[in-house]
Amino acid sequence: MNHVKPLVAVVDDDESVGRAIGRLLRSIGVTADTFKTGDLFLARLVAIPSYRPACIILDMHMPGLNGLQVQQRLLDSGIPVIFITAHDAADVRLQALAAGAAAYLRKPFDDEALLDSVKAAVDANSAT
Repeated sequence: MNHVKPLVAVVDDDESVGRAIGRLLRSIGVTADTFKTGDLFLARLVAIPSYRPACIILDMHMPGLNGLQVQQRLLDSGIPVIFITAHDAADVRLQALAAGAAAYLRKPFDDEALLDSVKAAVDANSAT
């Protein structure tokens, strides 16, 4: 990652997961914004056109829009998506990856696996 502190959006309806991921990201110098739903995250993107996270950590199953629906709305944004889920299903995983997900991790995931995925997504995004 470059020297500018990257911003990562964490979208998960479980507030404790969002807080834990936020702390983990801050431990490597990454700023994290947390959102309880995909709808809230997308509303921020619309309300503040300059808001552009370096990547998004996105829960698959949430109230309102699910992770795949949020990913679909982000396809033209070029923002990398890292999926996290407690309910892994092969067809959903394949759909997410086919649509360009940078990573797909099952909860509980290894902290290093998440951090490696974030670093790779942020680096790839900053190279574009």
